[in-house]
Amino acid sequence: MSSDDGDLEASRSDRVEIEPPEGFVSQANVSDEGIYDEFEENWPECWEAAADLLDWEEDYDQVLDDSNEPFYEWFTGGTLNASYNCLDRHVENGRGEEVAIQWVGEPTDEGNRGITYEELLAEVEAFAATLRDLGVEKGDVVTMHMPMIPELPVAMLACARIGAPHSVVFAGFSAEALATRMNSADSEYLVTCDGYYRRGDPLDHLEKANSGLASVEHEVSDVVVVDRLGEDGFGHDLADDQHDYASLVADHEGEAVDPASQDAEDMLFLMYTSGTTGEPKGIKHTTGGYLSWASWTSRAVLDIKPEDTYFCTADIGWITGHSYIVYGPLALGSTTVMYEGTPDFPERDRLWEIVAEYECNQFYTAPTAIRSFMKWGSKYPASHDLSSLRLLGTVGEPINPRPWKWYHEHIGGEECPIVDTWWQTETGGIMVTTLPGVKKTKPGSAGPGLPGVDVRVVDADGEEVEADEAGYLTVHNPWPGMLRTVYKNDERYIEEFWAEYSDPDADEWVYFPEDGAGIDAEGYLTVLGRVDDTMNVSGHRIGTAEVENAIVEVEGVAEAAVVGAEHETKGEAVHAYVTTEEGQEGTDDLRDAIVESVENGIGAFARPGGIVFTPDLPKTRSGKIMRRLLEDVANGDELGDTSTLRNPEIVEEIQSKASAG
Repeated sequence: MSSDDGDLEASRSDRVEIEPPEGFVSQANVSDEGIYDEFEENWPECWEAAADLLDWEEDYDQVLDDSNEPFYEWFTGGTLNASYNCLDRHVENGRGEEVAIQWVGEPTDEGNRGITYEELLAEVEAFAATLRDLGVEKGDVVTMHMPMIPELPVAMLACARIGAPHSVVFAGFSAEALATRMNSADSEYLVTCDGYYRRGDPLDHLEKANSGLASVEHEVSDVVVVDRLGEDGFGHDLADDQHDYASLVADHEGEAVDPASQDAEDMLFLMYTSGTTGEPKGIKHTTGGYLSWASWTSRAVLDIKPEDTYFCTADIGWITGHSYIVYGPLALGSTTVMYEGTPDFPERDRLWEIVAEYECNQFYTAPTAIRSFMKWGSKYPASHDLSSLRLLGTVGEPINPRPWKWYHEHIGGEECPIVDTWWQTETGGIMVTTLPGVKKTKPGSAGPGLPGVDVRVVDADGEEVEADEAGYLTVHNPWPGMLRTVYKNDERYIEEFWAEYSDPDADEWVYFPEDGAGIDAEGYLTVLGRVDDTMNVSGHRIGTAEVENAIVEVEGVAEAAVVGAEHETKGEAVHAYVTTEEGQEGTDDLRDAIVESVENGIGAFARPGGIVFTPDLPKTRSGKIMRRLLEDVANGDELGDTSTLRNPEIVEEIQSKASAG
């Protein structure tokens, strides 16, 4: 990035401000605004507050060892076990009969499973004994290619119990993606399943897993297969090195497996990023720092208490599911809800049905889901009692003010604070948001950095921007949950995350996540999207999220994606792809309203050169919009690979609409 790249253009739209409800503040885990000054004055010792949420076998000697920057180490000298902290200590404290995981399957005609802490511990120990008997030793990476079934967190915690790092591969990823990740991790063990349900139909997962295994470049010792489908299965015969999960667990039922003593810096898991711009990166997270961070942010930001039932709609195949379905909630002793299916099957009220049935207290989901809820209409949540909800959250991408307000009104009844959270796979947990018991919220703005997290917005030269301007989001001090390196590639770790704004000669290390952001006078950040999700229009560098923000403010618009298309005079012109709410047609009046909203909110230079109305946007199986394909459409180029899409048919439909003008 060079200094002539220009600054990102900040949004000029005014922000509504909403104070936290008094009733929420009075019961919040964190409600003292002095925590910001306290953590700043006592940094890094302030993070003892996170470590104190865990039980340590041996106390740590030092909070932060920064003698080899940027390879920071946290809570050095301390030993602990993540499985013990998520299970044993709750049983020992008399909470063994409390539900740890409330699992809800997609089929509504089968029973759901409420797994108590005592039951979960017993199954984790049995599977830990299984892994040990299969030859898994401390330090061996065990890969899991599994959907949202209870055996996934069981396998994760069993690995943690014996000191074997796990590497979870999202079930929607291809056979090739599985093989690539197993090759990178030198993983000789796989836990998978025969299949799972999606929209009422059984899917054959084992066929894909077997195809991936065929491309692994080293010997795979053993494969454990969970029978999820039963009579709906596809009749697979297990190979000689493949074992039935239930039989193995039954063989080891009742066995006790002592939790391994893990150094705070021992690897807990690998999480591979998607690799859309190259080889996937193996993000290394460690036991002490990561688990303390997941626990502290779950408590301080999501306000989770042991007596709560907490519902996060993410998939455990992504970092959100690791931190805020498994490790954070279970370390705090709460009930965490796992849902196997989609939000709109068998009906569009499925999630609200779950919230009402289990009286969930927190609901944490993605803005793309909220836009779908809004598109479907408020009648679905209105048909259920959502009064048990105390807090709402968003994760995965910036949320525009209009869906934020819809979420606040129709899901939270205007009584639940919303935490709009920014973070990444690499950060391990939440970094930027409002503490819900302390700070007011501003729809469309994530908020300030958390206490003890020095987040700044800088220009291309690394200088801090003025209030109400935009630039690049940077973090100027380390934090416990941070990645330790890119697996087996320290050079890539430095080059991708630290090189841009750091000055090693001056011993100044700055973490750069490659996101653009605006900042206001109170230090609230509005995340504008990835730096590579920007457009250069007539010399103005603007974030795609900012233009999309202006478009979805228009009444009748449900979702929008914008891309830059080649333009002879402007360099790039804005092209918008827009889905409308149910009952709303893509009329010329709506088109005019979109143009007006962009011009008023950003400026005439950002006026869309083309607007295509479409029933859906091309999305990956994880819900991310595939803008690369929309750029192909806008530029009239040959379409790229659509195999990773969950709705590949929509691209040709969009292409046809764009060609028709």
